[in-house]
Amino acid sequence: MGREDAGGYVPAADGSPGRFQVVPAAYVLLRRGDEVLLQRRQNTGYMDGHWAAAAAGHVEQGESVLAAARREAREELGIEVATTDLEPLTVMHRTRPDGGPVEQRVDFFFRCRTWSGEPVIEEREKAADLRWFALSDLPGPLVPHEAVVLDALARGVVPPVTTYGFEAPEDT
Repeated sequence: MGREDAGGYVPAADGSPGRFQVVPAAYVLLRRGDEVLLQRRQNTGYMDGHWAAAAAGHVEQGESVLAAARREAREELGIEVATTDLEPLTVMHRTRPDGGPVEQRVDFFFRCRTWSGEPVIEEREKAADLRWFALSDLPGPLVPHEAVVLDALARGVVPPVTTYGFEAPEDT
């Protein structure tokens, strides 16, 4: 068994649906005063031409979300970030109903105000630009689910858990 079915579940040994699987990712929002560092995506096959977190990516097997955030900052921006400088911002559970199992995701967003080195584009094939923007004057287009977090950050009210892509907001 151990294989994912079309519904996103990994079947249990007895043939029952088992547990639902999600794809985890880490996002590092570098902050400088009221500014955030964003990159413009290119040649990735996902949201190319959109502005996005300067450092973000999937958590690899056997890697913690904190290690993934630090690795992405190093790989994409050439900077070193200490685990203690990664401030949890929000966790987003998101989906795309037509996207199948690979579109069932959990995204961990971190704010980071301290790092070592100067951020630069390290993966030129994946990023066309890298710039600081005031939260009150963000560029467009933004990756839609990231825009939700950036908008909340600009308003100064970021909930600890957010959802995206579900039919209706959850009742509180």
